[in-house]
Amino acid sequence: MSQALWFDPSLVLIGGEWLSSATGKTLALKNPSDGTEICRIARGETWDVDAAVNAAQSARDGDWGRMTAFERGRILSRLSRLVSERVDELAQLEAVDVGKPLTQAKADAVALARYCEFYGGAADKVMGQTIPYLDGYTVYTLREPHGVTGHIVPWNYPMQIIGRSVGAALAMGNACVLKPAEEACLTALAFAHLALEAGLPAGALNVVTGLGAEAGAALSSHPGVNHISFTGSVETGALVQQSAGRNVVPVTLELGGKSPQLVFDDADLDAALPFLVNAGIQNAGQTCSASSRILVQRGVYDKVKSRMAEAYAQLTVGPALQDLRIGPLISDRQKEIVSNFFKIGSDLTIAAQGQIVSGAPDNGAYVKPTLYCDVPSDHVLARDEIFGPVQVLIPFDTEEQALTVANSTEYGLVASIWTANGARQMRLAKRLRSGQIFINNYGAGGGVELPFGGVGKSGHGREKGFEALYGFSQLKTVAAFHG
Repeated sequence: MSQALWFDPSLVLIGGEWLSSATGKTLALKNPSDGTEICRIARGETWDVDAAVNAAQSARDGDWGRMTAFERGRILSRLSRLVSERVDELAQLEAVDVGKPLTQAKADAVALARYCEFYGGAADKVMGQTIPYLDGYTVYTLREPHGVTGHIVPWNYPMQIIGRSVGAALAMGNACVLKPAEEACLTALAFAHLALEAGLPAGALNVVTGLGAEAGAALSSHPGVNHISFTGSVETGALVQQSAGRNVVPVTLELGGKSPQLVFDDADLDAALPFLVNAGIQNAGQTCSASSRILVQRGVYDKVKSRMAEAYAQLTVGPALQDLRIGPLISDRQKEIVSNFFKIGSDLTIAAQGQIVSGAPDNGAYVKPTLYCDVPSDHVLARDEIFGPVQVLIPFDTEEQALTVANSTEYGLVASIWTANGARQMRLAKRLRSGQIFINNYGAGGGVELPFGGVGKSGHGREKGFEALYGFSQLKTVAAFHG
């Protein structure tokens, strides 16, 4: 595919220049739909990260750091327009690279444009405060960038996560070093090309591809980085935080999830059903906020089970470019992980499974979407994050029991409540341990305006919306005595 690309994927971006990695080493980028090699990407290592951080520091101390907020916003707005003009191309890249069905990949490209638009408009809207204080003093606060921010982005939603983290960091005036996942680099590199075209000064955005254990580790431990944004697994997130902690650097972590939807007897099942299913199988279930647990009150349990099973039986899995509901998993490694969960769940009852389409390549990372029913709340499949198209149905009797089960995992990213009872909605919204709560919906359309992040092992800190701008800045207090 490299001949069809409008950029060279084997290069890193450092200080406004596209360069080979310091060692010249490369990695194969694989198409998860058929297992073939797409192209080669640079295997950046410590030397490349060091050069990228130095370039970011120079940009922060130079042209980029001297820009006004509205000038930064105008660049991001231009970038939004450029992304919008190439939505179809970006969707093709994401589909081939990540295995995401075209419709979902296009939605991610549209979201990336919207993030740039939102943060472009927000760049000059972040205000300080004046604080009433002692007579003779005027006290006020300033919001200032951290300096150099590191962004370690996963493979499941590259465009969206670049938009919400890099977009916000640039809006606040930080200079960024982006390390995309080694399994999914194409749209990150494409974004960087468009950013330069939009007029982003050299060094304001640097991109180093490579392995997490090499480039990612070098970025998270670099003493020249002033803030780290990481999205990924709990285990890797803990390592990133440990590395950053040695430099006393703040970290935003968005990690795993085991998000529940609570369906009560008075729920509107016609409205709920599409959300109950889609929230678990979108992007082949490879979503941190995927709803993998469906908790259903016994009065409607059989009805929900029947209707979800019917929907699952209609699901088809195949190559990303066929644009079915579900594409492949990202890799054979992820397929093995999900397959092991199927083995662990061999004692459970399968309510329904989807099908892999005839003719799907044997080397594709395909698994059948699977719905389990009557699952004990303490079963491994009800506790652990699977990161595949797998959902479990758990019955409950009372509101208190539903709350206990919903809060019984180590995660707390997203939760949804389906009920017509307004008092119950408010009670549960307060008591559920989760960073986002949705009432009679799930995801609220994924709005870029909605602060996102978790509690417990789902991480800490918030991205998206104005809250991200606060996270990518630091507060300075000025107390002036004038008598």
